[in-house]
Amino acid sequence: MIRQNILITGASSGLGAGMAREFAARGRNLALCARRTDRLEELKAELLAAYPGITVSLRALDVNDHAQVFEVFREFAAELGTLDRVIVNAGMGKGASLGTGYFHVNVATAQTNFVAALAQCEAALEIFRKQGNGHLVTISSMSAMRGMPRAITVYAATKAGLAALSEGIRSDLWGSKIKVSTIFPGYIRSEINEKVKHTPFMIDNDVGCRLLAKAIEREPVKAYVPWWPWAPIGLLMRVLPLGLVRKLA
Repeated sequence: MIRQNILITGASSGLGAGMAREFAARGRNLALCARRTDRLEELKAELLAAYPGITVSLRALDVNDHAQVFEVFREFAAELGTLDRVIVNAGMGKGASLGTGYFHVNVATAQTNFVAALAQCEAALEIFRKQGNGHLVTISSMSAMRGMPRAITVYAATKAGLAALSEGIRSDLWGSKIKVSTIFPGYIRSEINEKVKHTPFMIDNDVGCRLLAKAIEREPVKAYVPWWPWAPIGLLMRVLPLGLVRKLA
């Protein structure tokens, strides 16, 4: 089925903005939210100039304001009539080795990537349950496969938690018309990792977002993006010694 009305969090840049462009090109209506509304306005103008037949609705949203998450999602649903797909994309990648004096950074990543993602899933499913259908998409990471060192220790843990949360939701909704997809991107160059150097198998943001949208449209239980080389690497990551796995970080 065609999911016409799509909500994307963290849509002001990176993967969120890239996915918005991809779904706009498919003629979908978009509900876009992020903290940086100036960037959202620029993106809206760009999308409407290229695809004047679609609707693009914007809201300011800090996903760590949990009450605001519910409020914004409900407003989008009321404005568009339905929300057919919600992509839980907002996140951050800051971090440091534990015990090195950067707890404030690590806890901010944990709160944004997991607790705020939980709020977004709750808000989306509240709407989907009332509608009787919908497609929840969570953006995890290949780093969720195993524990990772240094700056991405907490990030990887949050993405593993999000994947487990998504699977639990899928189990809870088994047999319903609400679908749940967990997406595991490999290294896609965006703002969250723009300062990372010498990363293996990195692809640019445009290519990555094109592949993300294509995967999401299939509504899989889970998808590795891009499939090659990350699907086989994901299998290897689960069984290889940690000393080898950590070199992917």
